[in-house]
Amino acid sequence: MPLLAWAHGVSGGDQAFLEQNSGPQPLLFLYLGAKHMVTGYDHILFLFGVVFFLYRMWDVAIYVTLFSIGHSITLLIGVLGGFHVNPYIIDAIIGLSVVYKALDNLGAFRKWFGFQPNTKVAVLVFGLFHGLGLATKLQDLQLSEDGLVTNILAFNVGVEVGQLMALAAILIVMAFWRRSPRFLKQAFAANTVLMTAGFVLIGYQITGFFAS
Repeated sequence: MPLLAWAHGVSGGDQAFLEQNSGPQPLLFLYLGAKHMVTGYDHILFLFGVVFFLYRMWDVAIYVTLFSIGHSITLLIGVLGGFHVNPYIIDAIIGLSVVYKALDNLGAFRKWFGFQPNTKVAVLVFGLFHGLGLATKLQDLQLSEDGLVTNILAFNVGVEVGQLMALAAILIVMAFWRRSPRFLKQAFAANTVLMTAGFVLIGYQITGFFAS
């Protein structure tokens, strides 16, 4: 469980390749970026929450684009610009993003506080933290400066490709699920589970912060 909870971790084989690589390897870094997104369950949980009640493809495109913009900015700035923050804090905030979207889907903010946060702004801001989370992990690796810009750009493109793959799978599942007459009743339970998963991620990362 501790290994699984490390949301942005780079697997041993991929880590060895990244550290031994020298020179531009755009196709390989593109593959690694796509693999990270497809297997990055924290990203997938957040995307699942974002599109949960989006029925029009235009709305899906807007929100996913905002998330991609935020994700790309901080990934590139973090790695190429050397902007580094504590990974435990960032990953805890990523867990918070999952909790936020679940609460948003449940209408909790309007019920509790009498107002609705701007969801588009929130998705963009949390996208910044998701990208920074991955950047903190890549900064811990001994990446070669030779071809670094090309490789990181390719990695970022791969992340977006993987995001589209994950999103397609989510939308297919949601399309079938929404046809069920029990969808709206099950939506409450699903978002409660989503919120719980976010709190688990937060708790694990905060524990890691104080224990490290």
